[in-house]
Amino acid sequence: MYQEMKKLSNGVEIPVLALGTWFIDDDKVEEAVKSAVKLGYRHIDTAQAYGNEQGVGKGIRSCGVPREQIFVTSKIAAEYKTYEEAAASIDRSLANMGLDYIDMMIIHSPQPWDKVNQSEDRYVEGNRAAWRALEDAYKAGKLRVIGVSNFLQEDIENLWETAEIKPMVNQVLCHISNSPLELIDYCQKKGMAMEAYSPVAHGEALKNKAIGDMAEKYGVTIPQLCIRFDIQLGMIVLPKTANPEHMKVNADVDFTISDEDMEILKHVEKIKDYGKYSIFPVFGGKM
Repeated sequence: MYQEMKKLSNGVEIPVLALGTWFIDDDKVEEAVKSAVKLGYRHIDTAQAYGNEQGVGKGIRSCGVPREQIFVTSKIAAEYKTYEEAAASIDRSLANMGLDYIDMMIIHSPQPWDKVNQSEDRYVEGNRAAWRALEDAYKAGKLRVIGVSNFLQEDIENLWETAEIKPMVNQVLCHISNSPLELIDYCQKKGMAMEAYSPVAHGEALKNKAIGDMAEKYGVTIPQLCIRFDIQLGMIVLPKTANPEHMKVNADVDFTISDEDMEILKHVEKIKDYGKYSIFPVFGGKM
């Protein structure tokens, strides 16, 4: 089990490998969380938009590992762009999960989902309002870490200008063939940790010959190669699965991709079609 930790800008340590829970139903996610924890996972990622916070909370509370040993992330829904909406949603997430605190809470998107890739409006004031709610919850001890997700450089700059507490994390789509290398570099230079969701391109990487050939060279599975690639970019990685066997394989990534092969993988032709998942805004453009 891969157990590396990363220290964030406020000194909090976060496990580099996490279990993502997007698309795991609320009635199934409790068992997924318990299976992951049993295998050694100590970082669970959910969101208000996933509709499974209750199940995630049940899994954390019943997994047999002390609460303080598990790092749990949730996300303020992209639609909440007022202080009041964001603050109320944080309290709802705490109640839904039955937890006294959430380790990390992040703004899910700079734009409401129905505006992503449809509007030039970056919701500057709305994001600043939601950020103030995160800052206050952080000061109150409800949250240990605060950050953002799907934020581009301009969104981060807009927030940075007025933020009393600077964002500690930016969670973005990042996988072989679609890696926002400039954004990663920008955020890391500002002291923000980067997180990668959909590291296996929602399964599309499994169909890619160039990725498959490289995985074969290292004697690993395509998901293992994809997860290791993101780790070597310095990212926290969130592979999603409810299958305990897949969880186990995903966590067996103690190998090293050579610098030469990392460069090759950075320039694999971009996956443009995410199949049935192409309808989701995160796969549809610049975010």
